[in-house]
Amino acid sequence: MFSNRYVRTIILSRVMLQLGIWIRNYAVLLYVTELTNNNAVYVSLISVAEFAPIFLFGLIGGTFADRWRPKRTMVWSDLLSSLSVVAVLLAVMNGSWIALLVGSFVSASLSQFSQPSAMKLYKRHVPGEQLQGVMAMSQTVVAVFTVLGPVVGTFIFLQFGISVSLILTAVLFLGSSFILSSLPRDAEEARSGGSGGFMKELAAGLRYIGSNQSLRTLSLTFAAVGLASGLTQPLQIFLVIEKLGQNKQFLQWLVMANGAAMLVGGAAIMGIAKKVKPQLLLLIGLLVTAVCTIGIGASTMIWLTIVLLVISGLFYPCIQGGIQALIVRNTEGAFIGRVSGAIMPVFMGMMVSGMFITGYLKESFSLLAIYAASGILIMVGAILLLPLVNNVKE
Repeated sequence: MFSNRYVRTIILSRVMLQLGIWIRNYAVLLYVTELTNNNAVYVSLISVAEFAPIFLFGLIGGTFADRWRPKRTMVWSDLLSSLSVVAVLLAVMNGSWIALLVGSFVSASLSQFSQPSAMKLYKRHVPGEQLQGVMAMSQTVVAVFTVLGPVVGTFIFLQFGISVSLILTAVLFLGSSFILSSLPRDAEEARSGGSGGFMKELAAGLRYIGSNQSLRTLSLTFAAVGLASGLTQPLQIFLVIEKLGQNKQFLQWLVMANGAAMLVGGAAIMGIAKKVKPQLLLLIGLLVTAVCTIGIGASTMIWLTIVLLVISGLFYPCIQGGIQALIVRNTEGAFIGRVSGAIMPVFMGMMVSGMFITGYLKESFSLLAIYAASGILIMVGAILLLPLVNNVKE
């Protein structure tokens, strides 16, 4: 797979992006919790700022990804992300910490044009039998930085502060843009859905999803799992403080344990990707994650929480690898931007909804109740996936 120039270049750019994102995210998280004295509502707003653009701009970005040349789109998206971080840095230096939320929002918005373009290049330049392995490799990169990112991000913030963290983020985003610029010039490609304008092509993409049973099923599953993820994602720091009795810096070790397991799981998935249907991988990953989520919410012992996070991490690549492989395999190349840009917002839209309400739910319900509700929703998502699992066609 690494002999493929497109895979090699895109993976290297994702490495730089992931490192920049983790440095930024942990710097923002720790900075805001310090300023607001661990206010749950403000902490949840951080997550909303980072993930809401995926819901708001996913379909729009996916449609433009199908209209624009993918390499050029990715290069400009990363360059503009770098410039947005510089603007945020200037605002923070002038005492406006709210600018951190705005900057995270803008940067995440730009990624909605970049990610569908990367999938479009994979679809175009990676042989079909290698696609699932490439998707697993992409998730392994995410796993590596789930291990390294929190440690690096926390260390840089604690040692050097928010300004240095943002400067490094901007440099890494800029580096990703330069790396992508080395790819060959985009080839011309005929558009799908007629030669109409933006709205016509967007509507054609939605009709395409509606006529595809596999993509419809994925959308339903994503809705349930997205809401489940949103309920728990902003509460991890409170799990550390309230359930385990540790300080907020201890969160990095839990994330490291989960990420190390994701790395091992990702390597395993790369080995079996050709032998197991992606829909089966996704189902297994969802069921294991559901059980572990409920267990994590109930645990008050550090060792048990870590064990559950490790098990969950081992199976998480089944979810992401299965999702990406199903989207790519069940979508024509000309529609890949709109499909990924429409289905992922279904997940992220529900996820953002969960993030938005979970800060308020925490004031009325226990952490266990919220984590249990999340686990049940993931199980619902697995049940919704069953028609696709029973389908003999990949």
